[in-house]
Amino acid sequence: MTRQDQGMSFSIVLETENLANADAHGLIDAIEALAHQSLPPTAANEVLLIDSGDSPPDLLAQLRHQYPWIKVHHAPMGTRYYNAKMLGAELATGAIVVYYDCDCVYEPNWLQAMLTSFTRADIQLVAGETTTRSVGIYGTAMALTYIFPQYSGRNNLTPVNQYFLNNVAFRREFLLQHPIAFELPLYRGHCAIHADELRQKGYTIWSQPQARATHAPPNGLSHFFWRFLLIGHDYYWQKKLLKGAVSSDPALSGIKGKMQVFYDRVSKMIANNPHRLIFFPLAMPIAIASAILIYVGYLITSLNPHYLLKAYDKILGE
Repeated sequence: MTRQDQGMSFSIVLETENLANADAHGLIDAIEALAHQSLPPTAANEVLLIDSGDSPPDLLAQLRHQYPWIKVHHAPMGTRYYNAKMLGAELATGAIVVYYDCDCVYEPNWLQAMLTSFTRADIQLVAGETTTRSVGIYGTAMALTYIFPQYSGRNNLTPVNQYFLNNVAFRREFLLQHPIAFELPLYRGHCAIHADELRQKGYTIWSQPQARATHAPPNGLSHFFWRFLLIGHDYYWQKKLLKGAVSSDPALSGIKGKMQVFYDRVSKMIANNPHRLIFFPLAMPIAIASAILIYVGYLITSLNPHYLLKAYDKILGE
C-alpha cells in the first residue's frame, strides 16, 4: 500500500531527546521497526529525525547511511521533548503528522493501521496503544507501575480521554491550529493537558488498538530513581492544571483510582501472558519502590512545586 493508495500524504516525526536517558541503541531498534513496516517509510513525504545533540554522531551517521530516507534536522542543544515534537510538525509537509519515539518498537502493521483511521474525514487525531516492554522480574514490575497501561484488547476505533505522544497521529493543520503547550511546569505529561483542552473544545480523541508499540522501561538505577520521582511531580501539576477534569482519569483521582489502575494492569497482564505470574512475587518489591518514589515526588512537589524539575536539570545538565 502506497501513500497514494491511502489517499493522503503523511510525515513521520521522531526525536533524540529521549536518548538523554534511554539506551542509544534503542534508536537502532526503533528505526529498524520503522523500516519493516507493512506500509514502508519511503511512502512518507519525509521521515524527520529532530536531533537535539543527544544522539552519538557516529550512530547518527550510521543510521543515515543505512536508511537514506531519514532526514535529520539539527535542533539547538537542550531542545526539550515537546518543543522537538512541535518543531517536527512545523517542518513536516504531509497532511498527517505521525509521531514516533526513539525508545519504542512498533508492530509491523502499526503505520498502516494508524493512517487507515484517517479515511474518516471527521477524525483529527488517532492514538495508538503503547505498553511497557516487560521482560523478566524488572520488566514485570515496570508493567505494573510505569506510565503505560496494558493493551486494551479492543479491535475497533474507540473514543478515549488521552494519548501518548510516542504513538499518535494528527492532521497537521489541526495540530498547528491547536498546538501542544510546552511552556508548562511538567517534565512529561503535557499531552494530558493538551488532550483535556481538545476535549473541552468538543474534539474526540480516537484510539486505534491495532496500532501497537512497546516502550522501554527506565534504563538503569539513576533513570529509575528520577523518572518515578518526576512522575510524582507531574501528577501534582496535572491535578493542578486539569482541575475539575481530574476525576475522569483514575490514575490522578486518589487511592481508589490508583488501585483500580493497578488491578486493571494485573488482570490484563496475566490475560496477555500468564507466564508473567512466575515473576510477580519478585517484581512486587520493585513495584512498591517505584510507587513510593511517585508518592515522595508528589509530596516534595506539593511542598516546593519547582524543586524537583530544577534539581533534575541541574544534576543531569539538561
